Amino acid sequence: MLEILGLQISIIDFVGAVIGLLYVISEYRAGRWFWHLCLLMSAFYIVIDYSSGYYANGTICVYNFLMSIYGLLVWRGVIQSKEKKERPFGSCPSHILGWLAGATILLTLLLWWLLKMLGESQYPLLDGFSSSLAIVAMVMLAQKWWQQWFCWMIVEPIMVVLFWKSGNYASAVLYIVYEVFCILGVISWRRKYLEVKK
Repeated sequence: MLEILGLQISIIDFVGAVIGLLYVISEYRAGRWFWHLCLLMSAFYIVIDYSSGYYANGTICVYNFLMSIYGLLVWRGVIQSKEKKERPFGSCPSHILGWLAGATILLTLLLWWLLKMLGESQYPLLDGFSSSLAIVAMVMLAQKWWQQWFCWMIVEPIMVVLFWKSGNYASAVLYIVYEVFCILGVISWRRKYLEVKK
């Protein structure tokens, strides 16, 4: 355990937060190492979430780990690209937004019910809702759609509360920083999308 500003912080929570900070900076910049950092961060947060009793979010980290492999291949043009070129910034087609919203609602209800039934999650509705949004956001992120940042804008404050309540203070602070990057990310990625669209 580390003591920072009077708070007891586990080593794994601290290291996970540092990796997470590098991850969000790389995501904002759409950097080359983004997906590699996503893989590493997902691995750390599988441990942190499960040990904190946030089973839906821990399972989402397993999903994020797998989606990181997929996203890496899509962004590099290995799959979903005839020219095998790096994927440009894009915008989510309007007809898909309704499907994504519906999927979020259905997943939230399903996870909430499942977590309540299992009785293990401390906050089943928040855990289920944030997990559902994270699933949808990762799909959008893998497609390099700029609107993915809006999903994360909702997820981050929920995760701040959950991590703070479980004593994972470094992660709670990290998710406050993430919220700032979400705002910057919307602006930056939309601008880059508009430049590609010209």
